[in-house]
Amino acid sequence: MPYLRTPDAQFTSLPDFDFAAHYVEVADPAEPGATLRVHYLDEGPAQGPVVLLMHGEPSWCYLYRHMIGPLVAAGFRCIAPDLVGFGKSDKPTERATHTYANHVEWMREALFDRLELRDITYFGQDWGGLIGLRLVGEHPQRYSRVIVSNTGLNTGDRGAGEAFLAWQEHARTAVEFPIGRIISAGVLTGLTDAEINAYNAPFPSDEYTVAPRTMPSLVPTTPDNPASAANRAAWSVLESWDKPFLIAFSDSDPLTAGGERSFLKVPEKFRQQVVLESAAHFVQEDKGPELAEIIISFINSTS
Repeated sequence: MPYLRTPDAQFTSLPDFDFAAHYVEVADPAEPGATLRVHYLDEGPAQGPVVLLMHGEPSWCYLYRHMIGPLVAAGFRCIAPDLVGFGKSDKPTERATHTYANHVEWMREALFDRLELRDITYFGQDWGGLIGLRLVGEHPQRYSRVIVSNTGLNTGDRGAGEAFLAWQEHARTAVEFPIGRIISAGVLTGLTDAEINAYNAPFPSDEYTVAPRTMPSLVPTTPDNPASAANRAAWSVLESWDKPFLIAFSDSDPLTAGGERSFLKVPEKFRQQVVLESAAHFVQEDKGPELAEIIISFINSTS
């Protein structure tokens, strides 16, 4: 398949992002034998308990820069991949390549076949939940704990609100799609110009933005969406979940407000819930260190 690879020069001197780049290759579904390169961060002790941090739309693993330090200091190994089409990962340029199923498979291959991760404490936000929770549902034996924040696992059975449908259309058709400004609008405390530029870095021109423009349209909003059946199957696993599960939504995210209630289907015996106050959609920006401490406490209290 045709794809672009963002030049390394785009990622020099990013604020608070002094992390080594790591890469694995995953299969190209359109061309047997061909591969795509997936970038990930791997920080902390190699034998430490794994904390998997999955970003969403339209961000990249830069989102976790303020959480990795506290987690590593607590003895954890942090793995933070860039989804295909985002960050330092390769960016297929055909919309048809970006299917929900392909994104799940790319992450499965990267995390399980290549990195061989097990005993995972998983944290997912936005599309990090839509993809990550599918992997939890399909490979529950790989996970020790689950943490969800400002995300969902949509099946389309309840439709979608007008605001989200408008966002889908805007992402698909907008002439300009300023990634950094979009993310800044989802941060209550705002971002500096340097941070906005860091979120723009993976996308030096509009031809690199196919994934972030396409992902909103992949969210199931009708029951017959191609991903709906697989998402329902993942929900059936979550509804009988028997490991620690933490719901950690923020209090000021209009996009996912009320979405935390869907996770009350996880058995109460294994479910905990916290609210991060004064935080918007990108809670990692508004409350990164505090969220890291919540994760550390959750792991320690359920070990």
